[in-house]
Amino acid sequence: MLKNQVLWSTLVDNVPHFPQLQTDINTDVCIIGGGFTGLSAAIHLAEAGHRVVVVESLEVGSGGSGRNVGLVNAGTWAQPDELNKYLGEKVGEKLTTALGHAPQLVFDTIDRLGIQAQDTRTGNLHMAHNSEGEADIDHRYLQLSRRGANVEVLTGAKCHEYCGTKVVQKALLDKRAGTINPYAYVTGLAQAAKRLNVEIYENSSVNEIVKSDSQWCVKTTSGSITADKVVLATNAYTQGEWTEILKTIYFVKYYQIASEPLTGSIADKILPYKNGSWDTRLALSSIRRDKENRLLLGTVGGHEGKESIYHSWADLITQKYFPELGKLKWQYQWTGKFGFTTDHIMRIFEPAPGIVAATAFNGRGITTGTLMGKAFAQYLQDDDRENLPLPFSDLESSKVSFRNARAMFYDCGITLYHAGQCLRIIS
Repeated sequence: MLKNQVLWSTLVDNVPHFPQLQTDINTDVCIIGGGFTGLSAAIHLAEAGHRVVVVESLEVGSGGSGRNVGLVNAGTWAQPDELNKYLGEKVGEKLTTALGHAPQLVFDTIDRLGIQAQDTRTGNLHMAHNSEGEADIDHRYLQLSRRGANVEVLTGAKCHEYCGTKVVQKALLDKRAGTINPYAYVTGLAQAAKRLNVEIYENSSVNEIVKSDSQWCVKTTSGSITADKVVLATNAYTQGEWTEILKTIYFVKYYQIASEPLTGSIADKILPYKNGSWDTRLALSSIRRDKENRLLLGTVGGHEGKESIYHSWADLITQKYFPELGKLKWQYQWTGKFGFTTDHIMRIFEPAPGIVAATAFNGRGITTGTLMGKAFAQYLQDDDRENLPLPFSDLESSKVSFRNARAMFYDCGITLYHAGQCLRIIS
């Protein structure tokens, strides 16, 4: 039976639970959002001896961090040379370098804190689905290898072996990358933060931040936190209109579906090294396995009210890449969302002295969130902007015009794209 449920939480035992904030607290730093960014910041601040409180509107891992695909990827969606055009060469190269090291930061964090993240470290595959995709792979390889990245272009038999399909003739293997169970990672971060005496409160939505003498007062419906510094780490799951940060992104949904566990020699040939992967389609298809050997597919778009299209899409992609599997039985499906900007480049803000925020990870939340949490923790201690991976953006000029309409039109366009795939109008 196909369940409307996030798979990842079913693969984790001993999930931590935290109380609701029901009192008034004074602390050094208040972090709003219990995801990758917020918990990474909390851990690094606590390790430096600071008192930290984290407030989460729902439960740790209920937002984007727990609904993630689980690909630990380096860099951004934009190619390095494109980043330089948008940001300038100095800033672009700085961000590319920082995010190039981010997968190792994630894996080092897992090891250092003893997190059972169900991780693989065999690299991820960017698979060309046609000749244009192959040219894109070559272009990315040249840019990345020129900067010393540990990447390899796979062709022929080696490409077929790694991808588990003969349909793909060329793929870029990024050996820096890997996969995790994102829910296991984020809840593991929460447990590590708790061991460091970070106070975490769930089901505690923030409805206001006000100045209180020389400090900030973060108010929830049943309590408050007075702090010297505040980190806004809610990104696409910011609730309410209490912060202008929400207006700097528009939402893009992402759909995932997981099969029943696969067995047998045929199944063993599908991504045999447990690499994560995604293809070069306009509306990409992500493909990976989990620890119980399910096949997981993902793509941009939301399935609510359009189940038949997305189920047909999943069957089509399976048949396209892995026809020998036959028709699979699907077990779980779910949707998440991430914050997008028009140029697909993240933003960081300092809307007032003592408050920092990060938005628009554009689908790279695991590595970017872990990196930004660490960077914010350092910045709040030394006030040195040079330690940040990119400069603060101006809040007003970063606002996305017609953001709700943009999100709606994007979702409609993606649905039509997938319908075209299912009707064999689009390859």
